[in-house]
Amino acid sequence: MKNSYLRFLAMIAASTAVMFGLMYLNTYAADHIYFSETRLFMALYMGAAMAVVMLAFMLNMYRNRFANIAILAAAAILFSASLYLVRSQETIGDVAWMKAMIPHHSIAILTSRRAEITDPRVRDLADGIIEAQVREIAEMKQLIRDLESTSTRVSILSDRP
Repeated sequence: MKNSYLRFLAMIAASTAVMFGLMYLNTYAADHIYFSETRLFMALYMGAAMAVVMLAFMLNMYRNRFANIAILAAAAILFSASLYLVRSQETIGDVAWMKAMIPHHSIAILTSRRAEITDPRVRDLADGIIEAQVREIAEMKQLIRDLESTSTRVSILSDRP
């Protein structure tokens, strides 16, 4: 029975990792893919919700009441904590924010370029969105480079006696 619970947890962990990766499939270009803490937190709350749903559907296979309650409690805590982190953005600083925004902007480019838009007014709006998102992605990439190189220089300098 212990093995079945380990398998259940492995299934939830693997599915959560897959969901995290799947969130990047709607980016327009591969160079728009950056690690995003926000997407990680979203994958975690989806994994927590999935654990509850899957356990509920498979209760006849998982009969250890204590283990089931522990899974539900852990899922509730993980869901609440990760939802809080997504909503509060408490762990997100300058670079992390831009690394989350680049894939987000990329989605706007993808949908604006590929949608079957026929009304000229809507097409103008979509083209304006594309132009703005491309410009903002380039600006964010430059800022990331600048901030990351500055923080590296600062940490090297602060290590000196």
